[in-house]
Amino acid sequence: MLPQLYLRRRLTLGVAIVAIVLANSAAFAKPPAKVYVVLWFDTEDYLLPASDDAALRLAEFLSREGIRATFKVVGEKARTLKARERYDVINALKKHEIGYHSNFHSVQPSPAMYLSTLGWDDGVEEFDRREGAGRADVERIFGQAPSCYGQPGSSWGPQTFGGMRRWKMPVYLDAGSHVSLDGKPHFFCGLLTLYKLTHTVRTDLTGESALRAAEDRFQGARQTLLEEGGGVVSIYYHPCEFIHKKFWDGVNFNRGANPPREQWQAPPQKTEQESAVAYQTFESYIRFIRGFDDVRFITAREAAELYRDRARDRQFEPQELRAIAAAAGNEATFQRRDDYCLSAAEVLWLVNQFIAQQGGKKAQGDKKTSAPIALDQSPLGPAEAAVALENEVSADWSQVVRTAADVSDLMTKQGRVPTTVWLGSIGVPPESYLVSIAGVAAKLLAGESAPEQVVFRPAKLTAAQYVSDDGPHLWGWVIFPPGFRAPRMMELAKRQAWTIKPAVLGASEGE
Repeated sequence: MLPQLYLRRRLTLGVAIVAIVLANSAAFAKPPAKVYVVLWFDTEDYLLPASDDAALRLAEFLSREGIRATFKVVGEKARTLKARERYDVINALKKHEIGYHSNFHSVQPSPAMYLSTLGWDDGVEEFDRREGAGRADVERIFGQAPSCYGQPGSSWGPQTFGGMRRWKMPVYLDAGSHVSLDGKPHFFCGLLTLYKLTHTVRTDLTGESALRAAEDRFQGARQTLLEEGGGVVSIYYHPCEFIHKKFWDGVNFNRGANPPREQWQAPPQKTEQESAVAYQTFESYIRFIRGFDDVRFITAREAAELYRDRARDRQFEPQELRAIAAAAGNEATFQRRDDYCLSAAEVLWLVNQFIAQQGGKKAQGDKKTSAPIALDQSPLGPAEAAVALENEVSADWSQVVRTAADVSDLMTKQGRVPTTVWLGSIGVPPESYLVSIAGVAAKLLAGESAPEQVVFRPAKLTAAQYVSDDGPHLWGWVIFPPGFRAPRMMELAKRQAWTIKPAVLGASEGE
């Protein structure tokens, strides 16, 4: 009898242990993958009063469905709504998240045009001068600071990101081809960038056939993202699409035209039946998407939290710094780590800070432990192009340490990668400097002594491949004058590729 009782107690204890193990495993299990849908509206047409009604209907429909969208509002559109006393529209949009979509949208010159001849600093100033007042009006009228910006048409420019940093605006939200990182969310100039996403899936507003095709595309995007562990689908519309047959600005500003306001013409409008089909198609599509338990609608600001940059304000210990320095290799580009990523500029900051610390060592054999290094900024790329390094050069260790201190001071005060790194009287491009000091840092962190000489060789900013070359494919918007190009601006954008890195999806609160 006693052996049987003993066995029963052992069995009961074993079951309890298994239950505890399973419970703990469930508690620490990775949450199930989700698909996050960012639904956004470029709310721009301040010519047709009917577009006000379209924005109202869309906002109210989504509110009834329990969905918050992001309405990117043009400054003049906000002012026009107030002047028309359309407080019903303003209040309906307030229930959603408000973004910003430029001050006057298509009135010439558009952002890419006036930025195309400017450098970084004067371009940021000019963008703020022309667009800042509209952003302030949108905030004043809607009672919330806009969460994001996206350019009118394809009128993109890198200096825009500098203006957004000044405004403390966290997200760039739009569609285009100027910058892309594998079609996924990424950081550019320190801002979450939802741009040229692979899974941008909208339905044409023409009825059942278009709706079914879009549903199939969404199903495919959803399945792919779930297999990848989750991700974002971008869906965008313009309220004016539901009531007109041709965009308001295409009628008035086509091919560089800039008529006075009293000569603006109204675009042709859809019939009542055509608009009804458009709304019905859209509403059916949204309800279809909402029907999936693993799909969640989010706003731009919620996306910023989901893709929060986990490298910022992180304390990097010597062992982690060693791995980062060793991974730098022979090119300047971003790094993917366990639960965060680093841009080339951030790698430079960390490695350079470590080298600068070595100035306190009295002898090569000193194995003083390195202090942790905090990444308390997201440095921008160089403002100007550096002179190319044709052949290798060298500098003694004392000079390298002194140069590291100088680079640290510059990056702290200017918040960007230096155009040229000066090794005394020898100037080298920042990418050559990064590659060389990263190799030295990896050896020092592995316990080796400091070298007598450090060699600096030609290197490339390979992250620049994620920024498009200038060409007609970038400037196809009908508002641009024929033949518009922006080679200088796109070269400036390539220098800002020092800042590009993947955005890592994390779990939001409550998931």
